[in-house]
Amino acid sequence: MPSPANNRRVLILLMDSVGIGGAPDAKAFGDEGACTVGHIIERCAAGLAEQGRSGPLRLPNLAALGLGAACEQAWGKTLPPLLDDELVINGMWGSAIEISSGKDSPTGHWELAGLPVMTDWGYFPDKKNSFPPELLAEICKRAELPGVLGNCHSAGLEILVDHGEQSHAEAMPIVYTSTDSVFQIAAHEESFGLQRLYHLCEIVRELVDEYNVGRVIARPFLGSDRSNFKRTFNRRDYAVPPHGPLMFDQVNEVGGFVTAIGKISDVYSGQGVGKKVKANELAGLLAATDAALDATRTAQSPQLIMTNLVDFDQEYGHRRDVDGYARELEAFDAYIPGILQQLGPDDLLIITADHGCDPTWFGTDHTREQVPVLCWHQGCETRKLGVRDSFADVGQSVSDWLGAPALPHGKSFI
Repeated sequence: MPSPANNRRVLILLMDSVGIGGAPDAKAFGDEGACTVGHIIERCAAGLAEQGRSGPLRLPNLAALGLGAACEQAWGKTLPPLLDDELVINGMWGSAIEISSGKDSPTGHWELAGLPVMTDWGYFPDKKNSFPPELLAEICKRAELPGVLGNCHSAGLEILVDHGEQSHAEAMPIVYTSTDSVFQIAAHEESFGLQRLYHLCEIVRELVDEYNVGRVIARPFLGSDRSNFKRTFNRRDYAVPPHGPLMFDQVNEVGGFVTAIGKISDVYSGQGVGKKVKANELAGLLAATDAALDATRTAQSPQLIMTNLVDFDQEYGHRRDVDGYARELEAFDAYIPGILQQLGPDDLLIITADHGCDPTWFGTDHTREQVPVLCWHQGCETRKLGVRDSFADVGQSVSDWLGAPALPHGKSFI
């Protein structure tokens, strides 16, 4: 445990979509057998992920923190090794089951922060003509739009291939959804305008509240035609505010400070966040994390830094890109030794995820899976955490480590 001094820190690195299989209710979601990490390991071992990398998946640092062991525990299968040498685990490791009713990002994030979502979000299940005509009519009226394109289920790049050229030429937004509770709007940053897109999302956010939609997402893009359209890093999420206290609020209660990196603040609607840091791609997000650690090194109050590593999900999971996902995991693994060196005796590291997005699975949606719970601090004993009953155990453990009030949900593993 940390010292009595009130300068403790927690760093949470959330590997967006890095699930490890074995969700007991996966069948109800059509995901029985899905395992993001396990299937990537198997593909690499079989020589089926050779673009930009080669051979078996090698994650020596994550394996030493317990990732492979946690995956075998959750999935119930023996996997090829993640390093060439004999494995010695150093840290606390386990897996966690999601008790919330969905497998989307806000639900997973909120439960990790100690707030399970036990009621269903509102969804738009129809693959075509997904949104109610009266909703689209009101959006067009308020935003002074002649109409919208899309109105269907689609993936981010696919929708640009189908409608991007017309959207760019006619300055018309593209609206689409998925199996998640989401209303996404893509528009060209130049011909439609970035600020205009944000304003449109604010209008839509207000209108979809009655449909209980979890997120409205601005998806700006650039390019001249379908051969070079590319989504930019100016994405913005407009999420429903959390319906109860988060670990962030508990940290604030003891005079602590929360730094949210990447999309973290957006997913929690800024609740309890002291500083919001935008960054892009794995290297940028990790550099921002390093900067936050450096900035809080001499802080005299509890500090929580939480970073979402979105590209696992956004760039590789949804696109069913096994090779890219494997490259990203290996790149993240190479970062781990540096982060451990930056942590002091009163610092706790937690590496976890919010759901799965198995790149070998059918479709393009998230997969219902357990998530890894890997914890490390100086001098910690190697300990198996088992299968945690809820993601909320992460939030409860953060509160425990920082000396903050307990949350209504979850059990601390500290």
